[in-house]
Amino acid sequence: MLRRFIKTAAVATSLVAASAIAATAADYTLRATANSNENDEDYDGLVVFKNYVEAASNGAIEVELFIGTQLCSNGAECLQGVADGTIDIYISTSGGASGIFPYVQVLDLPYLMADDRIAEHVLSGDFTRQMRDMALEDSGGAIRLMTIGNTGGWRNFANTQRRVAEPADMEGLKIRTVVADLPQELVKALGASPTPIPWPELFTSFQTGVVEGSKNGITDIMGMKFPDAGLQYVTLDGHAYMGALWWMNNAKFQEMPEDMRRVVVDGFYALQQATFASPKRKSIQAYEDFVAGGGDLYVPTPEQKTAFKEAATPVYAWFQSNVARGDEVFNALNEAVAAAEVDVNASRDADLN
Repeated sequence: MLRRFIKTAAVATSLVAASAIAATAADYTLRATANSNENDEDYDGLVVFKNYVEAASNGAIEVELFIGTQLCSNGAECLQGVADGTIDIYISTSGGASGIFPYVQVLDLPYLMADDRIAEHVLSGDFTRQMRDMALEDSGGAIRLMTIGNTGGWRNFANTQRRVAEPADMEGLKIRTVVADLPQELVKALGASPTPIPWPELFTSFQTGVVEGSKNGITDIMGMKFPDAGLQYVTLDGHAYMGALWWMNNAKFQEMPEDMRRVVVDGFYALQQATFASPKRKSIQAYEDFVAGGGDLYVPTPEQKTAFKEAATPVYAWFQSNVARGDEVFNALNEAVAAAEVDVNASRDADLN
């Protein structure tokens, strides 16, 4: 009898203690959403962020993940949720945020960053902080840009019709774009026809010929099974780094004490590094599967890539003249790229000796 009483009392005590811990452990709860799925780099980043922040805060911060469209369904709606405080953290592409912050389309300007090392150096430095300041100013202090990672590697031209080796091969192709102006201007500059199509409709649009090409990374192409719809030609021109902009409600960030803000900032650093790495690994198998399925994978020569960049040059002037604060952010990106090239090339040279 006594032994059973002690056991019952111990269980009751442990339940009370567990309830107390559950009630007091998290001083802050962060609701984070990504309009993607669990196979996406965005999810990889959020898992790393959640694990780091909850552990480093010793449970004072809880991160709730909402993957898909549970909280919101598009960039404008989700960013409004961030501004209102109904969503704490949200990841968008530049196209998804361009309706509110049009200058973030600078990340879609073609052929400005040569490779991963340059892009990662640029996005880890003061250029991102300058964009943060711009977004805070333009949102009335409501929306804070925390970091810029990657979602899908590099954008390349892919199509259902023929190998594209030089700009002339783009002539007349109907290329799917998002609704944003900049990618449409790029497609037109290369002689093709931009056709805005919602992402969920793209597979059928390839099948029916509504569009004949797209600007996507290989992981998206294979993840959506676009080769089954006829997409058989990919040109690795690497015209744009697929930046992922991670936004946070600024009031939620600022209400935390400095030590917790530091944890969140370091968490976003860990997230950024995870999203830098994830597409590199996932693209290996994706490229192998594309070629194994009969796909044509073409790498332009340096001369051909120069021709693509020259053909796309009018887009730079268009951006500076037609996008709010475009000239400011364009100059900032070019300065950051030039500095990154100096630093990265110096590191490369040092490692060759």
